[in-house]
Amino acid sequence: MDGGGAQYNPRTVEEVFRDFKGRRAGMIKALTTDVEEFYQQCDPEKENLCLYGSPNEQWEVNLPAEEVPPELPEPALGINFARDGMQEKDWLSLVAVHSDAWLLAVAFYFGARFGFDKADRKRLFTMINDLPTIFEVVTGTAKKQSKEKSSNSNHISSKSKSGSKGRGSESGKYAKPAKDEDEVLDEEEDEEHGETLCGACGENYASDEFWICCDICEKWFHGKCVKITPARAEHIKQYKCPSCSNKRARP
Repeated sequence: MDGGGAQYNPRTVEEVFRDFKGRRAGMIKALTTDVEEFYQQCDPEKENLCLYGSPNEQWEVNLPAEEVPPELPEPALGINFARDGMQEKDWLSLVAVHSDAWLLAVAFYFGARFGFDKADRKRLFTMINDLPTIFEVVTGTAKKQSKEKSSNSNHISSKSKSGSKGRGSESGKYAKPAKDEDEVLDEEEDEEHGETLCGACGENYASDEFWICCDICEKWFHGKCVKITPARAEHIKQYKCPSCSNKRARP
Protein backbone atom coordinates (compact mmCIF):
# COMPACT_ATOMS: atom_id res chain seq x y z
CA MET A 1 0.00 0.00 0.00
CA ASP A 2 1.21 3.49 -0.74
CA GLY A 3 -0.09 5.22 2.37
CA GLY A 4 -3.40 6.22 0.85
CA GLY A 5 -3.29 5.28 -2.81
CA ALA A 6 -1.38 8.24 -4.24
CA GLN A 7 -1.20 6.65 -7.69
CA TYR A 8 -4.96 6.32 -7.95
CA ASN A 9 -6.80 9.43 -9.14
CA PRO A 10 -10.59 9.16 -9.40
CA ARG A 11 -11.96 11.92 -11.64
CA THR A 12 -15.77 11.72 -11.43
CA VAL A 13 -18.16 12.06 -8.50
CA GLU A 14 -18.99 8.36 -8.72
CA GLU A 15 -15.31 7.37 -8.81
CA VAL A 16 -14.46 9.60 -5.84
CA PHE A 17 -17.38 8.15 -3.89
CA ARG A 18 -16.23 4.58 -4.64
CA ASP A 19 -12.74 5.60 -3.50
CA PHE A 20 -14.25 7.06 -0.30
CA LYS A 21 -16.30 3.92 0.42
CA GLY A 22 -13.30 1.64 -0.13
CA ARG A 23 -11.04 3.61 2.21
CA ARG A 24 -13.85 3.91 4.75
CA ALA A 25 -14.51 0.15 4.71
CA GLY A 26 -10.82 -0.57 5.32
CA MET A 27 -10.61 1.80 8.28
CA ILE A 28 -13.81 0.43 9.79
CA LYS A 29 -12.29 -3.07 9.60
CA ALA A 30 -9.23 -1.84 11.50
CA LEU A 31 -11.38 -0.34 14.26
CA THR A 32 -13.91 -3.19 14.55
CA THR A 33 -13.31 -6.69 13.18
CA ASP A 34 -9.50 -6.32 13.05
CA VAL A 35 -9.21 -4.25 16.23
CA GLU A 36 -6.85 -6.67 18.00
CA GLU A 37 -4.34 -6.58 15.16
CA PHE A 38 -4.72 -2.80 14.83
CA TYR A 39 -4.12 -2.38 18.57
CA GLN A 40 -0.91 -4.40 18.41
CA GLN A 41 0.45 -2.50 15.41
CA CYS A 42 -0.01 0.85 17.15
CA ASP A 43 2.95 0.33 19.47
CA PRO A 44 3.72 3.55 21.41
CA GLU A 45 7.42 2.64 21.28
CA LYS A 46 7.46 3.15 17.50
CA GLU A 47 7.69 6.42 15.57
CA ASN A 48 4.74 8.58 14.51
CA LEU A 49 2.21 6.25 12.94
CA CYS A 50 -0.91 6.88 10.87
CA LEU A 51 -3.94 4.75 9.97
CA TYR A 52 -4.52 4.60 6.21
CA GLY A 53 -7.44 3.16 4.30
CA SER A 54 -7.02 2.17 0.66
CA PRO A 55 -9.58 2.05 -2.18
CA ASN A 56 -9.52 -1.77 -2.15
CA GLU A 57 -11.02 -1.86 1.38
CA GLN A 58 -7.72 -2.66 3.12
CA TRP A 59 -6.06 -0.78 5.99
CA GLU A 60 -2.50 -0.14 7.03
CA VAL A 61 -0.66 1.40 9.96
CA ASN A 62 2.42 3.13 8.59
CA LEU A 63 4.73 6.12 8.77
CA PRO A 64 3.54 9.33 7.11
CA ALA A 65 4.69 10.28 3.62
CA GLU A 66 8.21 11.72 3.47
CA GLU A 67 7.62 14.24 0.70
CA VAL A 68 6.41 17.75 1.60
CA PRO A 69 3.74 18.52 0.63
CA PRO A 70 2.45 14.96 0.29
CA GLU A 71 0.60 13.71 -2.80
CA LEU A 72 -2.62 13.31 -0.78
CA PRO A 73 -3.76 14.83 2.53
CA GLU A 74 -2.24 12.92 5.43
CA PRO A 75 -4.16 11.36 8.34
CA ALA A 76 -3.55 12.28 11.98
CA LEU A 77 0.02 11.65 13.13
CA GLY A 78 1.04 9.69 16.20
CA ILE A 79 -2.15 7.76 16.92
CA ASN A 80 0.04 5.12 18.57
CA PHE A 81 1.34 7.54 21.22
CA ALA A 82 -2.13 7.96 22.72
CA ARG A 83 -2.94 4.25 22.78
CA ASP A 84 -2.01 3.50 26.38
CA GLY A 85 -2.93 6.91 27.77
CA MET A 86 -6.71 6.43 27.68
CA GLN A 87 -9.41 3.80 27.75
CA GLU A 88 -9.33 1.62 24.64
CA LYS A 89 -12.84 2.59 23.55
CA ASP A 90 -11.96 6.30 23.90
CA TRP A 91 -8.78 5.80 21.91
CA LEU A 92 -10.63 3.97 19.14
CA SER A 93 -13.24 6.74 19.09
CA LEU A 94 -10.49 9.35 18.78
CA VAL A 95 -8.89 7.50 15.87
CA ALA A 96 -12.34 7.15 14.28
CA VAL A 97 -12.95 10.92 14.43
CA HIS A 98 -9.59 11.66 12.80
CA SER A 99 -10.28 8.97 10.21
CA ASP A 100 -13.57 10.63 9.27
CA ALA A 101 -11.79 13.96 8.85
CA TRP A 102 -9.11 12.36 6.65
CA LEU A 103 -11.66 10.65 4.41
CA LEU A 104 -13.44 13.95 3.76
CA ALA A 105 -10.13 15.68 3.11
CA VAL A 106 -9.10 13.07 0.53
CA ALA A 107 -12.50 13.10 -1.20
CA PHE A 108 -12.62 16.87 -1.56
CA TYR A 109 -8.94 17.01 -2.51
CA PHE A 110 -9.88 14.94 -5.56
CA GLY A 111 -12.88 17.18 -6.12
CA ALA A 112 -10.73 20.32 -6.09
CA ARG A 113 -7.97 18.75 -8.17
CA PHE A 114 -10.33 17.70 -10.95
CA GLY A 115 -12.48 20.79 -10.94
CA PHE A 116 -15.76 19.68 -9.39
CA ASP A 117 -18.27 22.52 -9.58
CA LYS A 118 -20.75 23.49 -6.86
CA ALA A 119 -23.32 20.91 -8.00
CA ASP A 120 -20.76 18.09 -8.10
CA ARG A 121 -19.39 18.98 -4.68
CA LYS A 122 -22.90 19.04 -3.24
CA ARG A 123 -23.75 15.69 -4.85
CA LEU A 124 -20.53 14.15 -3.54
CA PHE A 125 -21.17 15.41 0.00
CA THR A 126 -24.78 14.18 -0.11
CA MET A 127 -23.62 10.69 -1.13
CA ILE A 128 -21.01 10.68 1.63
CA ASN A 129 -23.43 12.07 4.20
CA ASP A 130 -25.92 9.26 3.54
CA LEU A 131 -23.40 6.86 5.12
CA PRO A 132 -22.81 6.76 8.88
CA THR A 133 -19.45 8.13 9.94
CA ILE A 134 -16.71 5.80 11.13
CA PHE A 135 -17.17 7.33 14.58
CA GLU A 136 -20.86 6.41 14.54
CA VAL A 137 -20.06 2.83 13.51
CA VAL A 138 -17.28 2.38 16.09
CA THR A 139 -19.20 3.89 19.01
CA GLY A 140 -22.51 2.31 18.07
CA THR A 141 -24.20 5.72 17.81
CA ALA A 142 -25.81 4.85 14.49
CA LYS A 143 -27.13 1.60 15.92
CA LYS A 144 -28.63 3.39 18.93
CA GLN A 145 -30.39 5.83 16.62
CA SER A 146 -31.80 2.99 14.53
CA LYS A 147 -32.93 1.18 17.68
CA GLU A 148 -34.92 4.21 18.74
CA LYS A 149 -36.67 4.25 15.38
CA SER A 150 -37.40 0.55 15.15
CA SER A 151 -38.13 -0.06 18.87
CA ASN A 152 -36.29 -3.36 18.80
CA SER A 153 -38.46 -4.64 15.94
CA ASN A 154 -35.37 -6.08 14.28
CA HIS A 155 -35.00 -8.87 16.83
CA ILE A 156 -38.72 -9.61 16.99
CA SER A 157 -39.14 -9.84 13.24
CA SER A 158 -36.00 -11.92 12.77
CA LYS A 159 -37.26 -14.48 15.27
CA SER A 160 -40.60 -14.87 13.52
CA LYS A 161 -39.05 -14.97 10.06
CA SER A 162 -36.30 -17.43 10.91
CA GLY A 163 -38.80 -19.52 12.89
CA SER A 164 -41.07 -19.85 9.88
CA LYS A 165 -38.15 -21.35 7.99
CA GLY A 166 -37.14 -23.64 10.86
CA ARG A 167 -33.81 -21.94 11.46
CA GLY A 168 -33.40 -21.84 15.26
CA SER A 169 -35.73 -18.97 15.99
CA GLU A 170 -35.29 -19.28 19.75
CA SER A 171 -32.00 -17.39 19.64
CA GLY A 172 -33.13 -14.80 17.11
CA LYS A 173 -29.53 -14.12 16.24
CA TYR A 174 -29.61 -14.34 12.49
CA ALA A 175 -32.00 -13.32 9.80
CA LYS A 176 -32.33 -13.76 6.07
CA PRO A 177 -35.78 -12.93 4.73
CA ALA A 178 -37.24 -15.57 2.44
CA LYS A 179 -38.20 -14.21 -0.94
CA ASP A 180 -40.98 -16.75 -1.43
CA GLU A 181 -43.07 -15.52 1.53
CA ASP A 182 -45.89 -13.01 1.34
CA GLU A 183 -44.75 -9.74 -0.24
CA VAL A 184 -46.34 -7.67 2.50
CA LEU A 185 -44.25 -9.43 5.13
CA ASP A 186 -41.12 -8.86 3.07
CA GLU A 187 -41.89 -5.16 2.79
CA GLU A 188 -42.42 -4.91 6.55
CA GLU A 189 -39.17 -6.78 7.13
CA ASP A 190 -37.25 -4.40 4.87
CA GLU A 191 -38.71 -1.40 6.66
CA GLU A 192 -37.82 -2.79 10.08
CA HIS A 193 -34.27 -3.69 9.08
CA GLY A 194 -33.71 -0.67 6.87
CA GLU A 195 -32.06 1.38 9.60
CA THR A 196 -29.82 -1.48 10.77
CA LEU A 197 -26.11 -1.04 10.03
CA CYS A 198 -23.44 -3.69 9.79
CA GLY A 199 -21.05 -3.41 12.74
CA ALA A 200 -18.13 -4.27 10.46
CA CYS A 201 -18.60 -2.30 7.24
CA GLY A 202 -21.27 0.19 8.35
CA GLU A 203 -23.49 -0.51 5.34
CA ASN A 204 -27.28 -0.68 5.58
CA TYR A 205 -29.36 -3.84 5.80
CA ALA A 206 -30.21 -5.50 2.48
CA SER A 207 -33.03 -8.02 2.23
CA ASP A 208 -31.06 -10.41 0.04
CA GLU A 209 -28.06 -10.73 2.39
CA PHE A 210 -27.42 -13.03 5.35
CA TRP A 211 -27.01 -11.22 8.68
CA ILE A 212 -26.03 -12.39 12.14
CA CYS A 213 -26.40 -10.64 15.50
CA CYS A 214 -23.76 -10.76 18.25
CA ASP A 215 -25.29 -12.07 21.48
CA ILE A 216 -22.87 -9.95 23.53
CA CYS A 217 -22.94 -6.43 22.03
CA GLU A 218 -26.14 -7.00 20.00
CA LYS A 219 -24.61 -5.50 16.86
CA TRP A 220 -25.68 -6.92 13.50
CA PHE A 221 -23.13 -8.01 10.89
CA HIS A 222 -23.18 -9.15 7.29
CA GLY A 223 -22.33 -12.85 7.36
CA LYS A 224 -19.67 -12.24 4.72
CA CYS A 225 -18.03 -9.51 6.84
CA VAL A 226 -17.50 -11.85 9.80
CA LYS A 227 -17.07 -15.01 7.69
CA ILE A 228 -20.19 -16.77 8.99
CA THR A 229 -22.40 -18.75 6.61
CA PRO A 230 -26.06 -19.69 7.23
CA ALA A 231 -25.03 -23.33 7.57
CA ARG A 232 -22.40 -22.52 10.18
CA ALA A 233 -24.81 -20.25 12.06
CA GLU A 234 -27.17 -23.20 12.52
CA HIS A 235 -24.64 -24.75 14.92
CA ILE A 236 -23.77 -21.62 16.90
CA LYS A 237 -25.53 -21.44 20.27
CA GLN A 238 -24.09 -18.07 21.25
CA TYR A 239 -22.45 -15.93 18.59
CA LYS A 240 -19.66 -13.54 19.57
CA CYS A 241 -18.46 -11.02 16.98
CA PRO A 242 -14.68 -10.63 16.40
CA SER A 243 -14.54 -7.53 18.58
CA CYS A 244 -16.24 -9.21 21.55
CA SER A 245 -14.18 -12.37 21.07
CA ASN A 246 -10.94 -10.40 21.19
CA LYS A 247 -11.80 -8.25 24.20
CA ARG A 248 -9.39 -8.72 27.07
CA ALA A 249 -8.04 -6.68 29.91
CA ARG A 250 -5.71 -3.96 28.72
CA PRO A 251 -2.75 -2.82 30.82
